[in-house]
Amino acid sequence: MSQALPTGFLWGNSTSSMQTEGGQHEGGRGPSIYDPRPAGPNNMDWAVTIDEYHRYEEDFDLMQQMGMNCYRFQIGWSRVCPTGDGAFNEEGIAFYRAQIKALIARGITPMICLYHFDMPLALAEKYNGFLSRHVVDAFVRFGKRMVDEFADLVPYWITFNEQNLYSTSYARVYAGALEGGESDAAIYTITHHVMTAHAQVANYLHAKTDAKIGGMLAYEECYPATNNPRDILYARQINEFMNRNLLDVFVHGHYSNEWLTFTKTHRLQFDWQDSDQDAFDDLYSDFIAFSYYRSHSIDASRVPINTIPNRYLDYGMVHNSYTQANEWDWNVDPLGFRDIFTRVYNEYHLPMFAIENGIGIREPDTTEQIQDDYRIDYHRQHIQAMKDAIEQDGVEVIGYLGWGLIDIPSSGGNMDKRYGAVYVNRTNSEIRDLRRIPKKSFAWFKQVFESNGAALR
Repeated sequence: MSQALPTGFLWGNSTSSMQTEGGQHEGGRGPSIYDPRPAGPNNMDWAVTIDEYHRYEEDFDLMQQMGMNCYRFQIGWSRVCPTGDGAFNEEGIAFYRAQIKALIARGITPMICLYHFDMPLALAEKYNGFLSRHVVDAFVRFGKRMVDEFADLVPYWITFNEQNLYSTSYARVYAGALEGGESDAAIYTITHHVMTAHAQVANYLHAKTDAKIGGMLAYEECYPATNNPRDILYARQINEFMNRNLLDVFVHGHYSNEWLTFTKTHRLQFDWQDSDQDAFDDLYSDFIAFSYYRSHSIDASRVPINTIPNRYLDYGMVHNSYTQANEWDWNVDPLGFRDIFTRVYNEYHLPMFAIENGIGIREPDTTEQIQDDYRIDYHRQHIQAMKDAIEQDGVEVIGYLGWGLIDIPSSGGNMDKRYGAVYVNRTNSEIRDLRRIPKKSFAWFKQVFESNGAALR
């Protein structure tokens, strides 16, 4: 048995509302941009998912049995404000209040995420999502109301899940932009609008409550594919434009010098307003949150001339032959996990919080216990890498939350890509009885959580 982590370390689970709740037409909920998406051969629709709307007590019991002391979940914007900018739905607010109290009763610390890609459909159709300043204002109004409702019970908050995804070629999808949004300038505008919304909500929470809030990134270590100096340059630029630029705002209240210089020399307008700097001036973070699943390698020779760094991986991402990967080519790289902890902590000197980590695997369609040794091996390696960052590199870490430790569909709706330690009896095409069946890894997680990280074998 190895050394336990400090007392108070948080162990738990992360999910989103659209991947768990279902209850699509219940409780006064309005439609989100996910609702119209039809089922297909490799994805389900979003009407039921794993029916957390009716089964959260059962799942919280499982979390308690597994030894979790933290659960990060999302408040569905459409459930508490059906049109996104109109009247609030008291029944939806009561649903989340009941969830929070049920967690606390089980000794599980709640952590709230306010937005996980599921824009209220009305705001997408009328205003084109976060391409619009109106939607920024609507999100801030929603965020402030949720802080008023729940910050006395919820000590940890994030605004946007994986906020650097709003700096990619797929920004429009995450931002709820139904028209346009593909241009370089549109990506930078979405990046800025989302950051402005984050700053205003974070400032309000700090002014009104004792709760803590931090920015969150989808951090994927990016290596140069070779010793070619251009590969090395591109790997550095990817980190600068996708990660450090946002971290500089979260921590220091300004975009990075390189990013700002790039926008000026390339004449990229991103709807900067003087009042935005006022919000940035007051902004600070209590921690840095991130998800980590895999790493990348970049081959600069594949990237067309005059491509912005935000799009390098669209063209130049190549498989890292030194790592294994699942069938979706998401590789296993625990050393990349450690490097992110240590490098970001050394530079920004804020507590780190790993709030998503896991591996998606296609598993047998069976109600017998699944022998998921591959999942145990993945999480053992990553938890050990985190412990090495803490014990050998001196990193301050708040907690470790696995992703979807009770099976949920992937963000694309694929129930075949399973991350959980608990099997949920449904497929993409069949809802079935949704029975929860612990896998072999359930007992392993229980031993890790209850030993505070000491018992990894």
